[in-house]
Amino acid sequence: MKVYSIFRSLQGEGLSIGSPTVFIRTSGCPLRCTYCDTTQAYDKGEEMSLEQIMKKVSKLKAKHVCLTGGEPMMQREAPKLVQMLVDEGYMVVLETNGAMLLDELPCVETLTISMDIKCPSSGESGKMLFENIEFLGPTDQLKLIISDGRDYEYAKEVLRKYAPKCEVIFTPVGGTDLKDLAEKVLEDGLDVRVLPQLHKMIWGDEDNR
Repeated sequence: MKVYSIFRSLQGEGLSIGSPTVFIRTSGCPLRCTYCDTTQAYDKGEEMSLEQIMKKVSKLKAKHVCLTGGEPMMQREAPKLVQMLVDEGYMVVLETNGAMLLDELPCVETLTISMDIKCPSSGESGKMLFENIEFLGPTDQLKLIISDGRDYEYAKEVLRKYAPKCEVIFTPVGGTDLKDLAEKVLEDGLDVRVLPQLHKMIWGDEDNR
């Protein structure tokens, strides 16, 4: 598996925000979002065996593990790594960009699939596999990054059309300026969570944070 980095930090996004977490950042991504903050993971990285990855994760000592990227599902061994992590008792989050099929992932309570739906400002909204929403259950989460009014209306239409059964999270581009988005969500009575990117509030754009 090609890995850009393995590091320990606080989970900055989603339902386990703030939890000490070991991140496995894989290399490679099929998308080129306009606001991407991990462009360094497009192609850099080193090949590691699953056993090497598990050993490094164990040394970093956290019960939460997040498989992120890049796009983890580009890695053929990603489903097997998820199963190994689950079998070792970790609470696992797999972050995926919405453009890769998810049907090979194990269906277990200790795995949370955190799937993006890219809005128009990303430049990649046409590549989403909306059928993936059917795989998401109550312990999973759907994340939408909102840049402007067009993105917001697009996000509302996605919710109306697909009625996801999982938690839905709206986050503003940049991850820290929440007020305008929060006020729109309250005004429209949407059943979503408005969350920041905590790591950006603490460390800005530092790598491996």
